[in-house]
Amino acid sequence: MAASFVRNGRKIVAIGRNYADHVKELKNTIPKEPFFFLKPTTSYLPSGGNVEIPRGIVAHYEVELGLVIGKGGRDISSSDADSHIAGYALAVDMTARNLQDEVKKKGLPWSAVKGFDTFTPIGSFIPKSQVADPHNLSLWLKINGQLKQNGNTADMIFRIPRLIEHVSSIMTLEEGDLILTGTPSGIGPINAGDEILCGLADAATQQELSKLEFGAVSRSAGYFYQPAQ
Repeated sequence: MAASFVRNGRKIVAIGRNYADHVKELKNTIPKEPFFFLKPTTSYLPSGGNVEIPRGIVAHYEVELGLVIGKGGRDISSSDADSHIAGYALAVDMTARNLQDEVKKKGLPWSAVKGFDTFTPIGSFIPKSQVADPHNLSLWLKINGQLKQNGNTADMIFRIPRLIEHVSSIMTLEEGDLILTGTPSGIGPINAGDEILCGLADAATQQELSKLEFGAVSRSAGYFYQPAQ
């Protein structure tokens, strides 16, 4: 499949609130079942590119393990979920945090908050055969060389088979879809001029599986966020 999922994938399904420490830092409640939202595939940014920060937006990083669907399906059982995974990818779910704070208060959708162009930096495709245990991977994010996030997928509240079962019970998963599995604590803003580096490794062997790097620039056109008066 290589990186074709970035070009041909139909949707990005992003799981929210799937690490207890992240839920706590945002003062949210732990969900009773997996909670997710959708991101457009036009938000993909290949490694080496630049996240464009819209005018007035405070853009937060959230490093995540992504699941690349290789075989589509509906109502997939937890026991069969693994057979639908082609591989993995390291990704960052960028969030317009100040816009999110406003729309959450109003009970409005998150589509704009998560859907800006360049708001899903994505690393190279990792074949499933290279990952011994997806629930024992270390993932980290640095800004300008300073460690900001450092977590382990063992700390997911809902494990991968449950995520696939839940999402596919609501909407059909298709080949090339990406499921982002949530982020550990340590989120925060990036600013124009920052250099961001992320890594994914097998926590048992310390074998590096992926690196993702990108910069940040200010966007001079398009959307301009002005807080509600």
